[in-house]
This record gives sequence, structure tokens and C-alpha cells, in this order.
Amino acid sequence: MVSSLRLPSLTSLFSSPSILRPPPLLCRPHHHHKLSFPPPLPLTAAFSSQTTSASTTENPRKQTNQDQKIRGTMVIRPYGYAIWEAIQDYLNVKFKETGHSNMYFPQFIPFSFIEKEASHVEGFSPELALVTIGGGKELEEKLVVRPTSETIVNHMFTQWIHSYRDLPLMVNQWANVTRWEMRTKPFVRTLEFLWQEGHTAHANPEEAEKEVENQKQRHFAGADRTYTIEAMMGDRKALQAGTSHNLGQNFSRAFGTQFMDENGERQHVWQTSWAVSTRFVGGIIMTHGDDSGLMLPPKVAPIQVVIVPIWKKEDEKTGVLNAASSVKKVLQSAGIKVKLDDTDQRTPGWKFNFWEMKGVPLRIEIGPRDVLSASVVISRRDVPGKQGKVFGISMEPSILEAYVKDKLDEIQSSLLGRATSFRDSNIVDVSSYDELKAAITIGKWARGPWSASDADEQRVKEETGATIRCFPFEQPQGTKTCLMTGSPAEEVAIFAKSY
Repeated sequence: MVSSLRLPSLTSLFSSPSILRPPPLLCRPHHHHKLSFPPPLPLTAAFSSQTTSASTTENPRKQTNQDQKIRGTMVIRPYGYAIWEAIQDYLNVKFKETGHSNMYFPQFIPFSFIEKEASHVEGFSPELALVTIGGGKELEEKLVVRPTSETIVNHMFTQWIHSYRDLPLMVNQWANVTRWEMRTKPFVRTLEFLWQEGHTAHANPEEAEKEVENQKQRHFAGADRTYTIEAMMGDRKALQAGTSHNLGQNFSRAFGTQFMDENGERQHVWQTSWAVSTRFVGGIIMTHGDDSGLMLPPKVAPIQVVIVPIWKKEDEKTGVLNAASSVKKVLQSAGIKVKLDDTDQRTPGWKFNFWEMKGVPLRIEIGPRDVLSASVVISRRDVPGKQGKVFGISMEPSILEAYVKDKLDEIQSSLLGRATSFRDSNIVDVSSYDELKAAITIGKWARGPWSASDADEQRVKEETGATIRCFPFEQPQGTKTCLMTGSPAEEVAIFAKSY
């Protein structure tokens, strides 16, 4: 499922300033397939999971499988959770601007609800976690631990919707979901993950389609059409960053969710659902990270600026710390997320490496000479070495504030530009199956005309490891010939290996 902001709002999340690196491709639906969720790079200093060690101490204890008693689960530590909070804060504003209200639905769903929509239960059955005992007694009916909420939402919608005057009904919830994945990777595909899921009901199909018209790919179990955002990671694999489903009347017919229209006739509502999850965090890591650690876009960085005071002699300490504290207050009052690392238990060099690993966009250094000159040294995380370091920036509040804000904006735009260039340079237009195989072999995405069968698509997957990620909204004009069969094709598809 994916985000209930309509296309302009959803796209703005990935356009300047961007959160995910390669601006995602916006695509339309392919054919029926169950939605799956997220794998990222092992985190260096923010997260821990069964498969990923994430201590922030100097000598982290090696994490073993015994540390995580449940396979495929993860612990999101405070620094990592702050990234998710930044995403939540952004989306909540967009949801409310477009008329959606936050609420909450139960985590436990009667199994009979899941069974009401045939394709839904078929798609999710292998991943369901069931509760059969409660209070020491066997339950009369099994309860499903929420894999998604379309069924419980429709159960409630039938009680809330009676007239066309009750529509549209547009809600969102922030929750955890459970899917019993067989192969798990932190942030990309875990047994439990966090997400938002939006659910809307409309009086006609046009309103419903407008709500979800974001992208095109494979169908969610129970949806008429599914739209997707496909993002290119740093290793050039595709990550499904979000999906939006036009559910048509499938669930409303299964649950009897009806309303009286303006002509006094009973009609089934038209519905949508959409979601983004903590997979976003994995996408940020895999998109912007480098060999030195994380590289966080300022808009989602828990700390945008770190101040490292430097002194050698004890009589220099007070002056340096006082200047550092003043700089911190200036930046905090300007709404910048700033950290003063004034501990004297670590060397400045250790601190430089540590905060670089954490992906903090800007570092400010203040030493005795800087105090005397009332200036600071500022280094950019995205520009390594001397090239990213500027000396002599005035501590005068108006000058310092303007400079730091300008550099944060510059870093945000730079990461987006770098990602866009990376993405575009790694998509190859192909006109034959041999060209497709050649592109996939060297790790590229292949884009070419497609009108072949499901069997042909399966052949591509078996022989190359790539799948159709989506059919982009932006389609080339003119006649096209299917790269596989030579038959006429109406549109191009994008093939890529994925997580």
C-alpha cells in the first residue's frame, strides 16, 4: 500500500529537496502480484537487528543471533528512529493538507474478515501470523496479527458510511504490521515494520482513481490497479519505495460497504489504500551512504550540524567551550538541529570520524585561534577532504545563520542532483531481448517496449534475475515493437534486479 498524498504531494517528497537519492520513477500498474516490503545496507551506527550490528560505542560488542530471539525482527535505535520521525512529520502535514485525518484501528483482526475477500486472503495467507490462544484458553476464532488493514477498515466503514454526504471518507493510521517473511533484511523486508496506511472511500471511481494516480506496477492482493514508486539504490538495484492501490469495489462488495446516492439508490463505495514504511529509511541509507558511513539529506537528518570544540591546553578550554555554546544557541534559535560534542573523553579526530559515520551534513570546528578571530571552520559531509572545508566563517549571528542555512540547502540539492544523474546514467533503452540481457548483466536498468506474455516475463526473470518494475507514466511517442516478440507494443516497461 502507499501514500495517500495525491501525486503532487507524493512527488514533492522526492523532488527538490529530496529525501531518497535517485528520484523515483512514477509508474502505472502491471498485473496481479502481492505487495512486498523492504532490505538496506547494514547500518553503521544507528540501528540493530538480527542481521545487523549497530552499536555506537567505540568497541561495539559483536551482535549474534542470540541477541535477537525472533528471526527477522529489528531494533531501531534513537538516532535511526529520528529519521523515521522526520518522515512522519513531513507526511502528516501533507496528509492533513489534502483532507486526511489520523486515527487507529485494532492490531488483531478476526480471521473471518481476511477470508471475505478471496484474492486478499490468497495473497496474504503465506505471511499471516495467527493468535489461537488468549488468556490461557483457545480462541473461538483465530485472530490475525495485522498484515494490512483493508478488512478491519471496511468493517468500520460499513458502520460509518450511510449517505453520499458521508463521502469522501479519508483516514490514515501510523502503525506496525506483521508479515511472516521467509527471507529478511533490515529495513527492507522484516517480520514486523512500521508504516502509515491511508484508506479512503469515494462515491465514484473517478474520485478514487484521482486519489491513487501516482505510479504503475504490480497489483496488491485485492486491488484493481496498483501504482508504485521505484527508486534506484546505490548498487543499482530497484527498491519499491511506495505503492498506492485503487481497490475498486472489491472490498466494499465483500463487506457490504454501501451508501445512498443523490438519487436514493444504494451503491457500493469505491476505495483506495496507500502506504509508505520504514523501508524509506533503508532507501536513504542505500541511496546516499558511502564507505565512510551514512550521508543524510539535511531534511531528514536528526542532527544537521555538529560542533566540535578543539583545545590542547586547559586554559584554552573555557574560551573555546563558551564560543561553541554561543554558536549552538545561534543555530538552535534559527531552527537548525545542532549538537555540541563537548565531551573531553574523545579526541577531535575521533569525533570527526564518528559524526561523519553518522552522516551529519555539516561539522563546525572551533579552536583557540577561531575564538580570537571570532570565526569558525565548516566542513561538508558530502564533499570529503579539504575541498569540503571552509575557514574563517564569521561567528556573527546573522552571517553564520545565513551561511549554515545556505549550505544545508546546497547539500540537499546536491544529493538530489547527484542521485538524478546516477539514475539517468544507469537506465539503458533496449529494443531486443539480447540488449536487455546485456544491460542487466552489467547492472543497469533496461527500458524497452513490452507486450509479451506472463510466460515471457517469467523467462526474463529466470534467465537474467530481472523483473518488470513498472510501466512509466512518461511513455515515448510513436509506434513501438515488443523487444521479446516483435509484436506491436503500446508502452515501454522497465526491467531491473531488485531487493
